[in-house]
Amino acid sequence: MANSAHRTICNPLDLPYRYQDIRFKGVVRGMKISEPRRSVHREGADPSIVPYRGRYYMFVSKSAGFWHSEDLVRWEYRPTSRLPAHDYAPDVREVNGALYISASRKEDNCPFFRSDDPLADDFTEVTPGTFPFWDPGLFQDTDNSVYLYWGCDNKTPLYGVRLGEDFAPIGDPVPLISSDVENRGWEQLGDDHVVVEPRTEVERLVALSRGTTPYIEGAWMTEREGTYYLQYAAPGTQFNTYADGYCTASSPLGPFTYSPDSPFSSKPGGFITGAGHGSTFQDRHGNWWHAATMRISVNDVFERRVGLFPAGFDDDGVLFCNQNFADYPMAVPDGPFDPWTPPPWMLLSYKTEVTASSSAPGHDPARAVDEDIRTWWAAATTEPGASLTVDLGASKTVHAVQVNLADHELGATAPDARDGVDIGHSWRGIYTTHQATELLVELSDDGQVWSVVRDSRGKDEDTPHACVVLDGPERARFVRVTGGRMPFDGAFAVSGLRVFGTGDGPAPAATRVRAGRVDRRTAHLEWDAAEGAIGYTVRYGRHPQKLYHSWQVYERTELDLRSLNADVPYWVAVDAFGEGGITTGETVPVH
Repeated sequence: MANSAHRTICNPLDLPYRYQDIRFKGVVRGMKISEPRRSVHREGADPSIVPYRGRYYMFVSKSAGFWHSEDLVRWEYRPTSRLPAHDYAPDVREVNGALYISASRKEDNCPFFRSDDPLADDFTEVTPGTFPFWDPGLFQDTDNSVYLYWGCDNKTPLYGVRLGEDFAPIGDPVPLISSDVENRGWEQLGDDHVVVEPRTEVERLVALSRGTTPYIEGAWMTEREGTYYLQYAAPGTQFNTYADGYCTASSPLGPFTYSPDSPFSSKPGGFITGAGHGSTFQDRHGNWWHAATMRISVNDVFERRVGLFPAGFDDDGVLFCNQNFADYPMAVPDGPFDPWTPPPWMLLSYKTEVTASSSAPGHDPARAVDEDIRTWWAAATTEPGASLTVDLGASKTVHAVQVNLADHELGATAPDARDGVDIGHSWRGIYTTHQATELLVELSDDGQVWSVVRDSRGKDEDTPHACVVLDGPERARFVRVTGGRMPFDGAFAVSGLRVFGTGDGPAPAATRVRAGRVDRRTAHLEWDAAEGAIGYTVRYGRHPQKLYHSWQVYERTELDLRSLNADVPYWVAVDAFGEGGITTGETVPVH
């Protein structure tokens, strides 16, 4: 059976993300580029998390509310109509003992709201604001002075300004950070930092609209031991390379010095990619965490999720995140812990044999076990009772199962959202009520006798990324998940049926990487395939003992790292991983 009291999470976080109703007009800059279409899908991004009065509060874009938690594991959603639901990137910070919330408006003045007790829905506008801004980040310094940082543009820098008691600026805004693609490879646009030339007129017009330079956005400030860490995201939320870097200063408005250890939060590989535009905070035990935006971007560019990663500062003050296995199950200890703790279990289901009760065209069962959240299996009909079964090939020790649901053609079944906003090229509405996701998860060692480890039928739960942790390990060869009621009575669709546990074989053999610099921002890596490996974690950094960056790949034995800071020395190691565990690779310099 599943353990309801576990302290384990698995990214993307299993939150009842709000559904969006987006009706595209097919027009960009007054030109028709496609036929109008409608998409209904979940969205959650730009997480702002703060501890406040014994709880953690999380505000997420397009949520029409917020989440709260006592332990960073179980989150409860609270709707509110007192905050503007359609303003992107809501920011929350504690100022003078209360929570203050603001969000983004490009043309209108941005208001600030205050809450002493968010669970009582006491949000009150304290000022209508005095100027427009986008992607705000509020910060109160140790001397109680308050600052605002903002910016989301591919032309202008991030700005900062001190605020008065009325939240109006004191003095002129100060430009703080600008892009520098020539020297920062990770800021380069594109998946894998490769800019693809437009192939169609639609792609050309979209590229023209977005430009050819990275967006610098998502400011967040952290002060530690007299050093101010101004964090920012680049190059764009729709890319697997979306990441957070940082600059440091000895005062809140700088001048800031770029950190060559950037990006500190980056997840370009694995099941779900992206780790930009987020927040850094300490829990009640003093552990550091970083929450960030993770990408799907299939139904829409802004189809996204939230990830939570262990973070910290080393003895030299370098800010880091552990994202080596950032979409594997992870324990959230009730006390201080080592942020570099490896995952407790390994993936058992990668490209295993999988069958389904039926399949929609183009969505065969294999897409549920290919470790790519952007592809999915979908049942051929919307009738409840469709099922997906994974054959692990042999009896193995199973500890957890993650069931990731996909939003498959919901525009055909969802009713129209009632309230929304017209943003020019599209109309957007938010569904304010949750949608049930009924799942029956079963294990079997012989394919005949099945044990139930989760049954949410009739419980009205909304769990799009359910992580089912068993009370204790079970031997099983088969894992079957059956869908009941689905959101908007749509088809049962699974982007990842992921089984975690321990295989009976040994860890993979060790591998040694061969690394060479291609240009100032790029290195080419090659390594030999390791027996028993299903994938590899490429770790790299500026010091052989500080390989803080990582890129997880499956089956591949070469990689171009285009994310390097120009002319900075790097070291790299490639760890092989498989069902039997992880084997650390030798660290070598990048010549």
